Amino acid sequence: MKKIDAIIKPFKLEEVKEALASVGVQGLTISEVKGFGRQKGHTEIYRGSEYTVDFLPKIKVEVVVTNALMRQAIDAIVQAARTGKIGDGKVFVSNVETAIRIRTEESGEEAV
Repeated sequence: MKKIDAIIKPFKLEEVKEALASVGVQGLTISEVKGFGRQKGHTEIYRGSEYTVDFLPKIKVEVVVTNALMRQAIDAIVQAARTGKIGDGKVFVSNVETAIRIRTEESGEEAV
């Protein structure tokens, strides 16, 4: 099993959610996060003063999928989240040793 963490722009959440559902991903977790990459934030003017906004609002999408579904899920996220502009985000993939569904105590891929 694989855990996919995707950092995306907030307005792309619905598109990513729909894209993941269309390839068979049944559940996901989202978090509102802040961060920056190469863009290093930006400056804004508020009441005549310039401020540097170091951390930009992003959404972190977390899904755990079977190995067979991994490539489809990654492609779905990338296609749905892409705007072609700086700050589109990143996708990270890591191994999941096991998963357990608390209600039924199913484990492994059955729990996903």
